[in-house]
Amino acid sequence: MTAIKEVSDELSNESIIAPGLVDLQVNGYQGVDFNHKPLDQTQWSQVIKSLAEVGVTCFYPTIITNSTEALTEIFSGNIQQLKCIEHRHVVGGFHLEGPFISCQDGPRGAHAKEHVRPPSWDEFCRLQEVAEGEIKMITLSPEWQEATDFIKRAVQSGVKIAIGHTAANSEQIAEAVHAGATLSTHLGNGAHPELPRHPNYLWDQLAEDELWASVIADGHHLPESVVKTVHRMKMRKMILISDSVALAGMKPGTYQTPVGGEVTLTSDGKLHLSEHEELLAGSASHLLDGVKHCVQKGIMEFPEAWCRASVQPAKYMGVTQEKGIQIGAPADLVVLRTVTNGWEVEQTYKGGEEVFKKGE
Repeated sequence: MTAIKEVSDELSNESIIAPGLVDLQVNGYQGVDFNHKPLDQTQWSQVIKSLAEVGVTCFYPTIITNSTEALTEIFSGNIQQLKCIEHRHVVGGFHLEGPFISCQDGPRGAHAKEHVRPPSWDEFCRLQEVAEGEIKMITLSPEWQEATDFIKRAVQSGVKIAIGHTAANSEQIAEAVHAGATLSTHLGNGAHPELPRHPNYLWDQLAEDELWASVIADGHHLPESVVKTVHRMKMRKMILISDSVALAGMKPGTYQTPVGGEVTLTSDGKLHLSEHEELLAGSASHLLDGVKHCVQKGIMEFPEAWCRASVQPAKYMGVTQEKGIQIGAPADLVVLRTVTNGWEVEQTYKGGEEVFKKGE
C-alpha cells in the first residue's frame, strides 16, 4: 500500500479523498462504443484510463438489444480481450440492457425493434456461458408472459434484475418485484411521452419499497424536480448513473452515428438528433458530471451525491467497494481538488494501484 501513503504525503489543504465512483451503465465513452463490436486491448485500456480520469474505479459496460449472434460475438470477444488488460478489475462485469424489453415506441427508446424479443432463459444461459459468468445485471420489461419465471431463475443464479424500457402494468411490476427484481433502470427515461395520470409504471415503481432506482442526472434527461422527487422517495436506494454513449467526453460538434444518424453535441453537454433538438441521442456526460449537477442544483449536498455514485451502487451490486473508506475496503480511491465549477480529479486508485494521475 506504498502508493496510498504517497497520496497522503502529496495532499494539499484543498484535496479530498473519496471512494471511487461506480457506474452501473456505460454504453461507451470518448469514441469507444461497447455495442458495435468487441473491443481490442488498446480500446479497453483507453476507456479504463479515460473513465479513471473522471474518478470511476468500477463500471459495468452496457450491452443493449441486438441479435443473438451479435450479442454472442460481443460478449465472447470482449471476455477474451479483457483477460490481458491491466486494471481489468475496473470492469465489474457486464450489464445486459435488453433484448427482453418493451417493443412499444417510447419505452423501447433507441433499441432496435427488430431485435426485441421475450425473455428466454436458454438464450441467456448461452450468452452467460460465452461471457464466462460476467453478465451481472439484466434490464428487462416484466410485461412479457415469460418474465416472472426468467426473473426467478436469473436471481437464483446471482444476476441482478432491473425493470426498464417497460410498458408493464401495475400487476406485472408487482409480480416482477415479488419474483426478485430490485432496480428501476434510468427511471423516468425509456418511457412514453405521455402517460395516464394514474396508475402508470413510473408511480408503480416509485411505490415499490424493494426497488432501487437509477437516474441520469445530466441536466438533460430529467428535470431537477424529477431527480429531487426520486431522491426523496428512494433515499439511499437512489443511484446515479451516466448511461454515457461513445460521444461522451468528446468535443462539441456534429457527428455521424450508427444509431440516430447525424447528431449534435452542444457545448453544455446535450446530445440530440441534429434535425430534432428536442430528441435526445443519448447521454454525453460522465458520472462526475451527475454528482456536480445534483450539488449545483441543490438536490443534494456533496457527500450525499458522491455516495449515490460510489458507495450506494457498490452496495446494490454487493461488491466490496460498498465499504467506502475504512479498514477492509479495497482502496478504490479518488483524490479530488475543489475548483471553481465543482471538483477535479487529481489521482485515481484501484485496489491501491494508481490508474490515473493528472499530468502523467
